[in-house]
Parts: sequence; structure tokens; C-alpha cells
Amino acid sequence: MESKAVVNAIPPYGYIIANEKWRGSVLVQGFKGNVKIIFEELLGVVDFHLSDKSCILYVSESDIVAGNTYKRKIVRFRNANSSLQGIIVVEKTRLSEQYFSALQKFVVLELGLNLLPVLNPVEASQLISQLVHGENKENPFRRKSISRLLDPVVLALVQQIPGVGKVKALALLQRYSSIHQLSQASTSDLEPTVGQATAQHIWGFFHKPLV
Repeated sequence: MESKAVVNAIPPYGYIIANEKWRGSVLVQGFKGNVKIIFEELLGVVDFHLSDKSCILYVSESDIVAGNTYKRKIVRFRNANSSLQGIIVVEKTRLSEQYFSALQKFVVLELGLNLLPVLNPVEASQLISQLVHGENKENPFRRKSISRLLDPVVLALVQQIPGVGKVKALALLQRYSSIHQLSQASTSDLEPTVGQATAQHIWGFFHKPLV
């Protein structure tokens, strides 16, 4: 069984708690001079734990190309850390790019997590360092504002739902404060915004079993 992240061991500002498996990796080496690291064996499926109570799962190119087992890992990550802000960092490379759209839909629309693409572990270390040192500013993942929800990527993802064009996607994202809230809406809740037929499409999109 996967153990949960060490929620009570919040790292101080400028530090991260890293899963022991990353010791000596290229990704961790990229933190040198930018972020101080505390290694921990008991992070379970979590790879990195930040001081603003965000946790990161890293999905590599090889994880994606190898098959769908990484999806189960992402679900365990989401379920084990419901009290934390989940961020999925994904290697989007020439080999993994063909799978990226489906992964993006799964992570953002179906699980309600944040997804950040990187080219390689070096870029990932730079990105995570920015997240660590950007905590003194407003955390973009914690804002409830419409501006975040109307990000072009999120808007494009919502338009993948059958029957939802740009106008309806905008209306939905203005009414529902998160993708998760949208996924939990009933058809009767959705109907005033998009109509009966589209409401049925949206409900089915989120609730029909994955193939």
C-alpha cells in the first residue's frame, strides 16, 4: 500500500522534501544553489513536497510510452493527498507528445489536478525551483479567479466535451469555480447554462467509465 505524503512535515521556505528515490538524479542536481532538499523515504507516491502544501508527481517520457500504468499512479496520488494541492509535472517530448492530449484531459478534466509540461528533468528542476521561490507571491494554483480558469489550455480542454463550443465553455468556466466542481454538477444544474442536450453530454463525459 502506498503511504501518504508527510503532511505534518511542512518544509520551510526555500526547501523541498524529495522522495529518497530521486537522490543523485539529474533533476535533483538541478536544484543546487536554488533549493535546499530534505530527502524522505515515507512520501509514498509523492515525488516532491513544497512548503505551500503543494505536492508534485513527476511523469517521465518512459512512464508515458510504457503504457497506462502511470494513470493508476496519478489516481493514487490524487486520492492519497486530497488535503494538498496536486501538481503533475510531465515530460512532453518528441516521443511522448502523441499521448499528451489524452493525458492532459485525464489529469485536468477528469481528476481536477494541475498539469505542467517540461522537456526534460533539467527544465523540471527549474520549474519546481520557480514554484518554491514564488510562494511569497500569489499562488496561481490557489486563486479562485476567472482568469486562471479561462486559461487557453483549460478552455480548449472543456471544448473537447461533445456539444461544448467556445461560448458554452466560457459560460461554464465562469459559473463553476473549478474543473472538479464542473465534473460534480448534475444535469439539472448544468441545463440553465448550456441546455438539456449539452448538459447530458457533459454529465456523460465525466461519469462514463474510461475505456
